[in-house]
Amino acid sequence: MKKVVAIIQARMGSTRLPGKVVKEIAGKPMLYHVINRVKHSKELNDIVIATTNLKEDSQILDLASELGVKSYAGSENDVLDRYYRSAIISKAEVIVRITADCPLVDPNVIDKVVRYYLINDFDYVGTSIIPTYPDGIDVEVFSFTALEKAWSESKLSSEREHVTPYIWKNLNIFRIGNLKNDEDISYMRWSVDEQRDLEFVRKIYNNLYKKDEMFYIEDILNLLKKNPELEDINKGIIRNEGYLKSIKEDKIIKVKK
Repeated sequence: MKKVVAIIQARMGSTRLPGKVVKEIAGKPMLYHVINRVKHSKELNDIVIATTNLKEDSQILDLASELGVKSYAGSENDVLDRYYRSAIISKAEVIVRITADCPLVDPNVIDKVVRYYLINDFDYVGTSIIPTYPDGIDVEVFSFTALEKAWSESKLSSEREHVTPYIWKNLNIFRIGNLKNDEDISYMRWSVDEQRDLEFVRKIYNNLYKKDEMFYIEDILNLLKKNPELEDINKGIIRNEGYLKSIKEDKIIKVKK
């Protein structure tokens, strides 16, 4: 069996919502909830938090330690390098990419994507090449070999910052898969980039969160069906705005290896 490791990228710096990964949701930091939900995945062998070596991110390392999770502190802007180093220290053969601004990440979806990846012998499987899941449920799974090639070959700043573009842009090199949801609900926004997103997620947790219990996509959808006004809280924010901004500001960079 291949070793499957979830690497969760997290840092305090955020232009739109500084310190968002430790913002309180239901009495706990956001990152606590992300880690807790990822821990409920049945297909994972390990979890690593990939943060930066900036002083402000030391509290992320402290939280990881407190929750019994491995961590790595590296480059602020070269997130791809952070993933590569984290994969090496955890001896990962398969990497599951999770971002710390997704406190509604679903362990069942993680498991579905990992199984789809393993059964079909892909190099990369994601849920957002053709998005059908809500923004904030996105999961990417890829081989260490693919990660290493991306780490070695990626030259654009957007490829270094967002980890996987080099992989899913090169269909002639990698075997790429996309897992679709039964229903296209990609218009829904469940990630946290702005204050409005945080308010939305807090409402979801206030209604569904119970200690030592897990709630899933189906529970959130049922809640929204009964309370459709909740979706208005963070309506109209562009999906993948951060990546689109990176593309606009793209440049070739020299990478130290």
